[in-house]
Amino acid sequence: MANVDLKKGENDLCVGLENKHKERDINLPRYRQSLINAIEKDLLNDENIIAIYYGGSIGNGDTDLYSDIDLRIVVIKENFEEYRLNKKNRAKRWGNVLYYEDYHWASHSVAHFEGFIKVDSFYYTMNDLQPSIWLQNIKIVHDPKGIMKSILDKSKRLSYQPTIEEFESWQSKFFAHAHEVYRGVMRGELFYALNYLDALRLAIVKGWYMELGIQPNNPGYWAKIEGVRSPLEDWQLSLLEDWYSEKKPSAILDVIKKMLPEFRKTNKRLCKKLKAEENTELIDKIFNLIL
Repeated sequence: MANVDLKKGENDLCVGLENKHKERDINLPRYRQSLINAIEKDLLNDENIIAIYYGGSIGNGDTDLYSDIDLRIVVIKENFEEYRLNKKNRAKRWGNVLYYEDYHWASHSVAHFEGFIKVDSFYYTMNDLQPSIWLQNIKIVHDPKGIMKSILDKSKRLSYQPTIEEFESWQSKFFAHAHEVYRGVMRGELFYALNYLDALRLAIVKGWYMELGIQPNNPGYWAKIEGVRSPLEDWQLSLLEDWYSEKKPSAILDVIKKMLPEFRKTNKRLCKKLKAEENTELIDKIFNLIL
């Protein structure tokens, strides 16, 4: 009964938030487009900018209400540092900025606008850009010399296949995360343990992605793992949901036990795919230390 009440409470909260922000959220695509218009009006006539393109959901063509703007700006090398240092001020030209995520030494800046849309601005020179799987889905809006078009065409001919080195790193990280979960539990550091339990879930997803020939995202990046844009099957999403844990020592360690069969299966399939040694005895030895 407690779980039912919790779900009902969560649903009530979501409905309440939806009602509170409904009008604002429905108009987010319109506000996002107004920001895009302001960005392009500002940048297209800048003679020091070689190319402009969008990545993320705009590049993929699968935006939803809450999509942000992943903006990529290619600047001539001689003026790059000036533009990098001015990245926050540049964003002010596009609308009313509420706050920034920013490091002064970085070549990117994230501006959060009052309308609840954020713009991730990355500044590059042409030396920074090479054909890549990550550049297969971009939307080019300014490319007078055709440089980005050439990179896009070459990127589309690339495909991802995991390497033995990636597989070994994936495997060892799973082992290490599991051991950290145990250490956190035994120290009474349960938030620490839950953090590494989350890392274990992401590691399984990374293994699934490697099987599918999908380049895994950086650790901790959950975008599109869940929801309508997820490439995962229903049974995989169901497992991820089942691997939830309360903030209790026994519950946390039980989740590792639940994960282990799928890890073994995924490990076996990847070993077969990459012609690597499965070494089940080593896996048993590693997990017998904590389970």
